[in-house]
Amino acid sequence: MFKKILGTGAARAVNVLTQLATLIMGTRYLGAAEWGKAFIAQTDITFLLIGIELIAGSGLVYFTPRKKLATLMKISYGWIAFVMLIYLLLFNVLHFFPNFYHTIVPEGYAWLVLLMTFIYSFHEFNLNYFLGKEKVATYNWLFLIQILTQVTMMAVLIFALNIRTAKALLYSQLCGYSLATLIGWVLLFPTMKREGHEPLKSSFKELFHYGAFIQLSTLVSTLNKRLSLYLLKTHCDERSLGVYASGTQVTEGVNIVGQSIGLVEFSALSNTEKKERASQLTLRFMKLSIILTFTALLIICLLPSRFFEWLFSGEFSGIHTVILLIAPGIVFFSAHTILANYFSGTGKPKYNLYASLIGLSVTLVSAFVLIPLLGIRGAAITTTLTYATLFVYQWIVFHKHTGSRLGQLIPNREDWEWVKATVKSLF
Repeated sequence: MFKKILGTGAARAVNVLTQLATLIMGTRYLGAAEWGKAFIAQTDITFLLIGIELIAGSGLVYFTPRKKLATLMKISYGWIAFVMLIYLLLFNVLHFFPNFYHTIVPEGYAWLVLLMTFIYSFHEFNLNYFLGKEKVATYNWLFLIQILTQVTMMAVLIFALNIRTAKALLYSQLCGYSLATLIGWVLLFPTMKREGHEPLKSSFKELFHYGAFIQLSTLVSTLNKRLSLYLLKTHCDERSLGVYASGTQVTEGVNIVGQSIGLVEFSALSNTEKKERASQLTLRFMKLSIILTFTALLIICLLPSRFFEWLFSGEFSGIHTVILLIAPGIVFFSAHTILANYFSGTGKPKYNLYASLIGLSVTLVSAFVLIPLLGIRGAAITTTLTYATLFVYQWIVFHKHTGSRLGQLIPNREDWEWVKATVKSLF
């Protein structure tokens, strides 16, 4: 298991480096305004994916050990086609409301946003299937192919083809999604075997019921993370939007720790029925996630503001303030990620939804009060308040279910022995 964490962590570390390279290229050669526009388009894709992931999302990890591949593929692919048709009709209707339409979708980017959503849906199906089968190495390789292709193509688009707009980032991501999807299919289809008939209707209901809680939670969680972005577009200029987007990308890059540990945790918990083991793993993973996340953020926060101005250009002079204000929230979010995977992996995704709804209430109040007053600083403070609220609620529920105490989050001798034993086993 520790090897899987290290493998996933290594893949995510490469992701951070490629994101940093992408961020440097984007901020230096596209500028704050175009970078902000690209971030808006990426946020649109994130929201569109929520509808698709209602069936063809992370819930597949839970059902992969329990359902046949052919069943999951028929249901998921059919759902992807159905939802994309709805999105196509929705975008055509929104054309009649241009002011609202171009507030949420950058002008001239609609078809690209839809195409990227469509391709990524199949890529995500492949990733979730391999993760559900505990083929974490395959998952990591597909992920690496995606991000390395993306950063390479962005360099080609900027320096060779001289594309200096937000489309440079989006085209490069589309190339990464497409290549990873094709390779995923090459690995996936040979695993299909002739299997007995499995009723699609009942399976669809199970996936929908499970996925409903997860995706409603994801929708609200995404609103918690990105609602401030749309409000900033209303109250601030595009440069401020680009500065805030870059600050969130730097701090959220540290989330690789919680995400890497959480992916292995989710895969492990989805394949176990023992409640005591599930709670013990969750506590250990949470301690590890908090310590590593805090250490990484401390290093970033200690870097002087001039370093970031040199790295991203003087146009991003306010980024250090954004990083300092969001950093405490990222520590809370790392713990929240572990708890969220515990509830999803043990078949209780409704608690993630409840947490997200409570967090959204904090986001709405804080954002509408702080952003008009403080701009990007208000958005950063809102993020930290929301993430702290998510953790507090989920810990209360986790405590009621497992009897765990806050004092158990302090590393003890058994934890160090576990780490030493697992590290020793690697060699």
